Amino acid sequence: MKFTNPIKSLSNPFKSFSSIEIGLLVVFIIYLVLPIETPAFLTGSVNTPITMVVIFAVTVYLFLYSNPILAILYIFVAYELLRRSASFKPITLQEYTPTQEKKNKDLRSMNPPQEKTLEEEVVDKMAPVGKSDASVYLPSTYKPVTEKLTGASMV
Repeated sequence: MKFTNPIKSLSNPFKSFSSIEIGLLVVFIIYLVLPIETPAFLTGSVNTPITMVVIFAVTVYLFLYSNPILAILYIFVAYELLRRSASFKPITLQEYTPTQEKKNKDLRSMNPPQEKTLEEEVVDKMAPVGKSDASVYLPSTYKPVTEKLTGASMV
């Protein structure tokens, strides 16, 4: 019985790459590994529908006419390109959140102390409501009438 080395039996996937594909593979790996930013003049044009169609067309072309490893790597490159050229920059909420002291100062400036109006002064002077003795009972001829309350509790 003859034993063969399992590593030698595996075919080298890079043998089928052409020189252009190897160059693209190296460029793709460098782009994925290094934090290369998209240039400012390209960021506006990357996030357009036409560019999305072009990226999709290149992906389909690479799957049909190139090595599948290169096509799969291109999907990651396309994702990174879109992510790195996105215009969304996260902001920290704490940076823009005012302190309670600043909020109180702003509210005090927006709500100055109220002066009494003439109507309030006259009512304070003339109205006896709230200024009479609470223990004084004034007899009245008014008798309240209520219906029978069924199911209600006595309070």
